[in-house]
Amino acid sequence: MVSTGQLPLPELVPFRITPRFVGRVWGYRDLRPWFDWAAEVGEPIGEVWLSGDECLVATGTHAGKTLGGFFGEVPEAMLGWGTLSAASPLLIKVIFAREKLSVQVHPDDRLARKYGQPRGKTECWYVLAAEPGAQVAAGLKPGVTLDQVREGIQAGTLEERLNMLPVAAGEMILVDAGTVHAIWPGSILLETQQNCDLTYRMYDYGRGRELHIEKALEATRLTTRAGKVPPRVLTDRTILIDEEHFRVERIPVDGRRTSASLSGESEPVRGLAYLFAAAGSGRIHSPRQGFEPVDLPARGMVAVPAASPEFSIEDAGGLHLIRITPDWPRKTPSGETQ
Repeated sequence: MVSTGQLPLPELVPFRITPRFVGRVWGYRDLRPWFDWAAEVGEPIGEVWLSGDECLVATGTHAGKTLGGFFGEVPEAMLGWGTLSAASPLLIKVIFAREKLSVQVHPDDRLARKYGQPRGKTECWYVLAAEPGAQVAAGLKPGVTLDQVREGIQAGTLEERLNMLPVAAGEMILVDAGTVHAIWPGSILLETQQNCDLTYRMYDYGRGRELHIEKALEATRLTTRAGKVPPRVLTDRTILIDEEHFRVERIPVDGRRTSASLSGESEPVRGLAYLFAAAGSGRIHSPRQGFEPVDLPARGMVAVPAASPEFSIEDAGGLHLIRITPDWPRKTPSGETQ
């Protein structure tokens, strides 16, 4: 049994998640060697969802269930004692952009709820790979006004108003809600975001998809915190970003590393964690009865529930391990909201 601050919860072992391949007009028809997916017909794939609600549990006794449904069944075992929600808190995906994405903006929680959605969308991008000259747009240039944004949309010159950032592998970029942004070809990004797929498109290069100009302008903040986030290097890990909704860390695994939370110098994990193999592969072991080893293949995702027993993770060859942990309001044992 795992103690979570009040009553112990039945143990829930880590499990791998089956990725979901999502069609986008700006995507690729062949994702190899990143994923074993290629097709001559059908919509190109632009996003591989690693933790979406419709993704399936791939291993263990709950294999075949949707991730969103499983969170609803056992929210405290997944998220930790006192959680105020039974929903999966994060959507994690890999972005493959063969063409420019639309210029877009995401609402914050307040605006999303105004229009009947449960939450807004703050996100971050970890650059898995980048070609020379790869760029993304993160925010508006200093001094740009909303009237100039509207004029740029109408004249097809909005790109001139965007703050462009060159990107390289290993960099982290914050895109907080309200940031006008776009992804250009040349990079492969690991995106971590609030579990919301709400996007207001401003400009879409004549592709014929719906635009949401008035809502986009309402959501736009002329100045945001968006931009590159410097890593914080500790002796046992590198914290790539630590924001209100998520923390993303790069954790070295030299041979084998022990601990369910992979805790060390950083604050201990209070609940759910996701383990992503950005490169190489690993394997999760535990001497506990009923804990079958879980393989973590390249670009694979394993969910570590709050009620997980202790385990070891072994480097099976070139493992580049990323740990992603959500943060969200919860009740303390005294009934107060953190």
